[in-house]
Amino acid sequence: MNDIETPEPAATAPHDTQELLLSRQLCFALHSTTLALGRVYQKVLAPLGLTYTQYLAMLVLWERDRLSVGDLGEALLLDSGTLTPLLKRLEQAGRVRRARDPRDERRVLVELTPSGLALRQEAAGIPAAIFAACGGSGVDLDRFKADLEALRSVLTTSGEEPV
Repeated sequence: MNDIETPEPAATAPHDTQELLLSRQLCFALHSTTLALGRVYQKVLAPLGLTYTQYLAMLVLWERDRLSVGDLGEALLLDSGTLTPLLKRLEQAGRVRRARDPRDERRVLVELTPSGLALRQEAAGIPAAIFAACGGSGVDLDRFKADLEALRSVLTTSGEEPV
């Protein structure tokens, strides 16, 4: 099964619970789409030896090398408990190097190795491959991405409790 199927609503669902059907949930639409997209990334990234989350970390480092673990986590919206094992695996693979900041021993800096920097060239075709995989959807992907970013911004900055 390549695509995640949304179950059809039960014909016997009471009218007052229609809003509780899985097929009506925004969260499930996002979740199931994320899972499907993750499988596409997994296939595309396998030849590079990267997981999806490692790829995201490498994207940030290719953009701004030599960051603190905290700054990298902030850019990726990940906590150090998630980031530390990911960076450890990237370091074991020879893609990054971690070292204490000589000016502040509490901070750990992450920088690309020559191998990690060279991987950028190998990864150059990934965005096009992902775009091609999504191409038949009929969705304006640039607009969709902008809409998702706007939604994320509202959800993370509103500070209000749901009604």
